[in-house]
Amino acid sequence: MEKPLAYRMRPEKIEEIIGQEHLVGEGKIIWRMVEAKLLSSMILYGPPGTGKTSIASAIAGSTQYAFRFLNAATDSKKDLQIVAEEAKMSGRVILLLDEIHRLDKVKQDFLLPHLESGRIILIGATTENPYISINPAIRSRTQIFEVYPLTPEEVEQGLVQALNNPVKGLGKYPVHLSKEALLHFSRSSNGDLRSALNALELAVLSTKKDEEGFINIDLKTAEESLQKKAFSHDKNGDAHYDVISAFQKSIRGSDVDAALHYLGRLVEAGDLVSVSRRLMVIAYEDIGLANPGACERTVAAVNCANSLGFPEARIPLAHAVIDLCLSPKSNSAVMAIDQALSDIHAGKQGQVPKQLKDAHYKGAKDLGHGVTYEYPHNFPDYWVDQQYLPDTLVQAHYYLPKSSGKYEQALKNRYEELEKRKKKARRKNK
Repeated sequence: MEKPLAYRMRPEKIEEIIGQEHLVGEGKIIWRMVEAKLLSSMILYGPPGTGKTSIASAIAGSTQYAFRFLNAATDSKKDLQIVAEEAKMSGRVILLLDEIHRLDKVKQDFLLPHLESGRIILIGATTENPYISINPAIRSRTQIFEVYPLTPEEVEQGLVQALNNPVKGLGKYPVHLSKEALLHFSRSSNGDLRSALNALELAVLSTKKDEEGFINIDLKTAEESLQKKAFSHDKNGDAHYDVISAFQKSIRGSDVDAALHYLGRLVEAGDLVSVSRRLMVIAYEDIGLANPGACERTVAAVNCANSLGFPEARIPLAHAVIDLCLSPKSNSAVMAIDQALSDIHAGKQGQVPKQLKDAHYKGAKDLGHGVTYEYPHNFPDYWVDQQYLPDTLVQAHYYLPKSSGKYEQALKNRYEELEKRKKKARRKNK
């Protein structure tokens, strides 16, 4: 049985790798390792189809070291032992370990001494963030390199190579690939060359020759063969948290178009829970007192979205995103509570002033609790000069009002007026 086109087209030399120039380009880190034949174990981290396996096989081909492929989830400790025995016999083996984030402790403990000795050069491949998902014992013995989705131009380069290669590729087939079909394969595969190659092979092998003996691949055939594959999103994956982060930062930065783009990705992923939670956090963290009405409208939009479910939920969510993006911004409330918490964590607490202590029990008066408390409602403008903070924090200021929006401007005016009264009363009491 012939192996898939993506497998057959894997590079055999480092120079044949498509993309990842930051790692394999001349003078870059992996290029230098290969050039000097001074390899160290590494973890390649990035989306599917971006060349992690290709880099490993190319390193092996360029150095002429034995190359073995295992899966951390499905292959056993016995499989690792076979590789270790081979390494003892030959001196060195490059082991590509796919899904390395799923390596259990038994296999890990077996591997560690072989990594230390250098007999096994481990190349771990994972789509998960290794700093989060991989055991520190493995991380400390490897270099971590991130690989990126290929550009459409790089995917197109791989497709053209496959079409022209008569030995490993599709060069023996009389293929006429339209420009529109090539663009679709290269752009809609989301930087995943493996997916694009597999779709191209399906298109070629499933299309009948025309009267002149040619296999014509047009846009419609390309669309059917690729089935778009335009979006992939793992709700538990590292990329998910990058999208969530970009979503909040785009709203904070008042970029409506970017925020709607990231909302669209989360909607496409069907992740209503994350969108709902993040929107409410954004409303109160980033817009806050500058526009309290927008916070209330966001909660209403989120409740509406959760009642509707997808696909209709996208509509109130879009309303909330646009509203928050174009609202004035203020983080004064979150900064205030975080500064108060910072003092508390630093041990700056102090005693509650006696006049503020609970006086609703027998004997409180004898302790002086609540005796001198002044009830603000009994005074003009609902304010009376008395101490509320503990003695050790009497000069502390946590809320630093901003002028972002009419509401907080009004709060700022009131705050500054009360501060003047406090200072005046303090001078009078000296």
